[in-house]
Amino acid sequence: MNDLTIGLMSALLATNQPAAVSNLIQDQTGYVVPAAVADPTERQLEQVMLGDDATLDEINAWISTNQIPRSDTNAIAQLNLRIRARLNVQKETYERFLRNHPDSAHGYLAYGSFLNDIGDEEAAKAQYDNSKQIDPKNPAVWNNLANYYGHVGMLTNAFAGYSEAIRLNATEPVYYQNFATTVYLYRKDAREFYHINEQQVFDKALGLYREAMLLAPSNLVLATDYAESYYGIKPFRTNDALAAWTNALHIAKDENEREGVRIHLARNKISAGFFDEAQGQLELVTNSVFSDLKSRLIRSLSDHKNPPTNAVVEISTNAVVTTNRPAAK
Repeated sequence: MNDLTIGLMSALLATNQPAAVSNLIQDQTGYVVPAAVADPTERQLEQVMLGDDATLDEINAWISTNQIPRSDTNAIAQLNLRIRARLNVQKETYERFLRNHPDSAHGYLAYGSFLNDIGDEEAAKAQYDNSKQIDPKNPAVWNNLANYYGHVGMLTNAFAGYSEAIRLNATEPVYYQNFATTVYLYRKDAREFYHINEQQVFDKALGLYREAMLLAPSNLVLATDYAESYYGIKPFRTNDALAAWTNALHIAKDENEREGVRIHLARNKISAGFFDEAQGQLELVTNSVFSDLKSRLIRSLSDHKNPPTNAVVEISTNAVVTTNRPAAK
């Protein structure tokens, strides 16, 4: 496929399932669409946003049902044209709404989120700026601008943006999670900005994750995001990592989720020297999806229990399973 189709697929298929419009906005901005909207302008915007959701669902369906070979350039071009036309219809719907309601801060915010979803970050940022100019006390727009600055490398703006979002709404877990992820990923910038050392940067990121988890204690993606963070910390914080994965195991909702967590838990228990407990976790993993990872861990467990003479067996603390964590918001 050519770059446009690949780019659209990356942008449009970034999540596992199309979210309901209210969930989509909450996940990305912290702004929740009210269940019953009284204001006529907000009711109109809600309809536009529902059209936004329908557009992305439709394009997702086109991409998933049109398995076009890379060599079929004509079919790819036709699909690109079809996608462009559908996106342009929705863009015009937003722009018409904003022409009629130029003071709608939520309208600019929603349009910016749509543009971000389809990979047009610069255009999205312009709409976030419009929204912030009208309503600078909306925490969602500070979060989204912080997302943008984190993506383009303006980290001081990202740190400040997340801090302001949390100051304006200290009860939205998404803001803490996004802030934690950005601090964790950009440790050098965080050290310089906050005048702290690397271990203190880790402490700050983990503390932000824990704040988010207090607000969303049953969110498995958040819990695994937090637990996976320990893989990058040297020296490895074994007890804290085991506690984090144990917590994730407790809140997993089905056997598939539990088995994915057990893979991580077994790896950490091998690292900690709890070989029998690691074996017990691996015996509970039966899903074929994890068979390769399970086999690797069984070999690692055997090497640790029966190391060759004069050999030193080490285990990497790199993650062996990646969860579908939300993009840095």
